[in-house]
Amino acid sequence: MQGLEKIALLIDGANLYSATKALGFDIDYKRLLKEFQSRGYLLRAFYYTTLIEDQEYSSIRPLLDWLDYNGYAVVTKLAREFTDSQGRRRVRGNMDIEIAVDAMELAEHVDHIVLFSGDGDFRSLVEALQRKGVRVSVVSTISTQPPLIADDLRRQADVFIDLVDLQPKIGRDPSERQGRMSETPRFLERRGATATASDPGET
Repeated sequence: MQGLEKIALLIDGANLYSATKALGFDIDYKRLLKEFQSRGYLLRAFYYTTLIEDQEYSSIRPLLDWLDYNGYAVVTKLAREFTDSQGRRRVRGNMDIEIAVDAMELAEHVDHIVLFSGDGDFRSLVEALQRKGVRVSVVSTISTQPPLIADDLRRQADVFIDLVDLQPKIGRDPSERQGRMSETPRFLERRGATATASDPGET
């Protein structure tokens, strides 16, 4: 039965943040969890992000703490800062391997994996999951110029979900954003059971 479908969410934090920022809305992570709990049995919800080493306080830390206490499994690793050939400071680090390993381990336990990322590097992962009999939905957007999802990833997915279509279900009410944002522009806002990040400081 559709209602008994076992679901896992894999959220590429940096990629999702870039997409929602481009679309101009904030995610209410409590609503996001409820939305997918309503679609079946939500076995796991993973949130992946890098943290910059030697940074005493990261603007994403309050969000990660909130997620950790509210039903998400948070996976982090340190990103490496370096200086490029033009003398600019850059940060290197992504969570592709961690996401791929967890996805393959989950494949035996779920019917449906929902991947929040537009990164074309995940196309082969999606194909491998499908060979194991797992249905894969990919959440990103084609509503920006250029689209933030790689075309080959979108074509490989069983279902493509545009964030624009999800916004009414998982977006924060813009009226809640007024006032608080000016007080803490780079930090998590917490209002009751709602959490978002205005700037996770992602790469």
